[in-house]
Amino acid sequence: MILPDTPPDPQPRLRICLLGATGTIGRATLDALLRRGHEVVCFTRAPAGARGADPRPERARLPEGTAIRPVDFGDPAALATEGFAGERFDAVLSCMASRSGAPADAWAVDHRAHLNVLAAAQQAGIGHFVLLSAICVQKPLLAFQQAKLAFEAALIGSGLRYSIVRPTAFFKSLSGQIERLRQGRPFLIFGDGTLTACKPISDADLADYLVGCLDDPHRWNAILPIGGPGEAITPRQQGEALFALLGREPRFRSVPVAVLDIVIATLKLLGAVVPPLAAKAELARIGRYYATESMLVLDPATGRYDAAATPSTGTDTLVSFYRAVVNGAAAPERGDHAVF
Repeated sequence: MILPDTPPDPQPRLRICLLGATGTIGRATLDALLRRGHEVVCFTRAPAGARGADPRPERARLPEGTAIRPVDFGDPAALATEGFAGERFDAVLSCMASRSGAPADAWAVDHRAHLNVLAAAQQAGIGHFVLLSAICVQKPLLAFQQAKLAFEAALIGSGLRYSIVRPTAFFKSLSGQIERLRQGRPFLIFGDGTLTACKPISDADLADYLVGCLDDPHRWNAILPIGGPGEAITPRQQGEALFALLGREPRFRSVPVAVLDIVIATLKLLGAVVPPLAAKAELARIGRYYATESMLVLDPATGRYDAAATPSTGTDTLVSFYRAVVNGAAAPERGDHAVF
């Protein structure tokens, strides 16, 4: 007698505290959570001391009916009483990050705000914390990378089950030159355009991976570097793909890395007199980092980036994204994720 196949057990419906839901990756993660039937409460940033802040601006960017709680991430007590509020949550999933990467912002958000959430989560008895980090923390030369690493260490030492996801470059980070090429201008590269490479990942594919951490034991108590599908791609290859989609001959303009060094040194010198310029020097350092470092797994033994060792996930490719934008789809708002 042949028995019919037994359908797999449905995944349990979890109650998730989501941080950073109003960002593009956070919004994609919210959609992925809701598709899987989970209950989601979004903690959004409110001004310090703004009890009962009006959530309507955040609600306008999220699906109708989304549960939103504006909280002061700088106040651990408020996070416990007004955020988690004595209710049951199964996990925290954080897509929250500093907006600029400048030192003060990075330590306030990527480190201290997350520490406060972690403490409140422990107090509430939450068992799992999924953190969206960044693959560039492997070589921490910048303040935001050091802040992220400091919180990663605190999370690992907390006793909570953790999943630390370190993605490679995002599609939106690599979309800044589309309009430039439409205007007939050349594609800007540093050096010969092959100094760096990455495995770009879409918001949707990254969101699915993050949500999958909730029920995949292989992703528990682990640091998880991840890229999108296909081979690693250099800036020159990105430009060639865009020119092909636009039906134009490739034209590149090389920017020497030394130009960035001069800009950084000048801003740093002037920053001793005009403090805002010191902050701009840090932003220039961030730009130089991305111009010279690959977003791939770093082999600690050789100090080299290894595309083959960088895991891939998802189905969306950068070229398919470029094609959609060239054909009329809206380009994403890049904000502080711009490379150019």
